[in-house]
This record gives sequence, structure tokens and C-alpha cells, in this order.
Amino acid sequence: MGQIRIVWGTGRGPTETAAYDAALAAANVHNYNLVAVSSVIPADATVSRVGTAPDLGPIGHRLTVVEAATTVAGPGVASAGLAWTTGDGPGLFYESAGPTDRATVEARVREGIAAGQDLRDWEMDGPAVETTSIEAESGEYAASVVIAAYGTAEPIL
Repeated sequence: MGQIRIVWGTGRGPTETAAYDAALAAANVHNYNLVAVSSVIPADATVSRVGTAPDLGPIGHRLTVVEAATTVAGPGVASAGLAWTTGDGPGLFYESAGPTDRATVEARVREGIAAGQDLRDWEMDGPAVETTSIEAESGEYAASVVIAAYGTAEPIL
């Protein structure tokens, strides 16, 4: 049975990329090459909300993720959210992010996961949600991420 860990973080920096890297560092996934997949959870997976990732393998390896991420220039707010639902079979993720408040992002992921459930003939439990938010001051960038990290990192070469 595979494990999917829900991790999240926020960060600030002098550039968009620096802020994003800082948010990834807060979630402890900054040393991997993130490979985004769509939002289906395999039937044999376990989803755990952990906040900060443990060591998931060697630096530079490929890590499969579903990612909600946004970066804003200050002044502004960066919010990201991820909803998920599982059951006896497969499950589903839904992500949303943007230069908006945390409540709006949470409403979007709840609405999206409900729509995704309606499209599938699967038995799924009610959704779980994780959100992050950070304010950017004038002259800086801020980033917010919520990530579902699938398993451990694998060699990229």
C-alpha cells in the first residue's frame, strides 16, 4: 500500500522563484524535482496529513505530486488549498490557489471536489481540506503551497 503525504508551506523572497522555493522548503520538498500528476488517488493508497515531509529520498530525485501553489507580489495575499476524498476504492484530489483569501480558496476546493465526485461512480467519504495563506508586503513576493507527495523520490536519470 502506497503512502501519499499532505504537506504545506509558505515563504517570502525577493523574487517569485525565491518565494516559491521558500514555501517548498517550509514543506521540506524543495530538494526534489516535482512532477505534477492529475488528481486521482490510487485505490491502495493511504493519505496522511503530515505538514512537513520527512526525508523522501536522495536530493535531485523525482517526486510525484499534486500541487496547489501561487505566488504574489506585495502587497497581496497568496492562498493555496487542496481537498481530498477516499473510500474503499480510488479517491480524488482537487486543488486551487490564487491571489485571494484563505476562505475563498477553501470554498473553491470544496466546490471542485464535490463536482469531481459527481463525475465518478465511486464510493467516497466526505472531503478533507488543507489550506495555507500568507501576506506579501510591498517590495517582496510571497508564495503558498499545499502538496500531495506520492511515495518517495525516484531516480530521474
